[in-house]
Amino acid sequence: MRVIAGRFKGRVLQAPSWEGLRPSSDRLRETLFNVLAPSIEGARLLDVCAGTGAIGLEAISRGAAWVTFVEQDRRAVALIEAGLRKCGVIDGYTIDRRDALARAASGLDRSFDLVFLDPPYAQRSLEPWLQVAAAAVSPHGRVVLEHASRLAAPDEASGLQRTRQIRQGDSTLSFYAPASDQEARHA
Repeated sequence: MRVIAGRFKGRVLQAPSWEGLRPSSDRLRETLFNVLAPSIEGARLLDVCAGTGAIGLEAISRGAAWVTFVEQDRRAVALIEAGLRKCGVIDGYTIDRRDALARAASGLDRSFDLVFLDPPYAQRSLEPWLQVAAAAVSPHGRVVLEHASRLAAPDEASGLQRTRQIRQGDSTLSFYAPASDQEARHA
């Protein structure tokens, strides 16, 4: 696992040494950031179920202004911290060690330009995760949900409208925008 582009390009990140944490592949991250490239510079990113932190680190490497990593597993938090140290990142981020769904219940401020969700692939319903994103994304922001390809992502949920899907093997990226922004762009 490595940082693909930007100022930390080529830095190797530590992979998990335990079962149960499935990092986004380099190929999937490359696809994601090729799509999001025009939106990264200066963006505020919420990385939900951050795991190793590779998505957030890639965003920082490419010029994101701020990343909030949400991860409750202490072992994964240690990987995020190690990756940040390896890249020399000392500011422009926070690590929230709460459960993502509990964090949403405590309130979010809709200040994120990009929200990336990577819930466990064993989830049967993706809608609670999209509720988290809807509570955090700015009115003109974007949401990306990484999920198992066998699980259908809803066309609409919590005021978000799916705009695109990209499937790569067992993983799918579903892109969403607030429905009000969709209406404005199609008017």
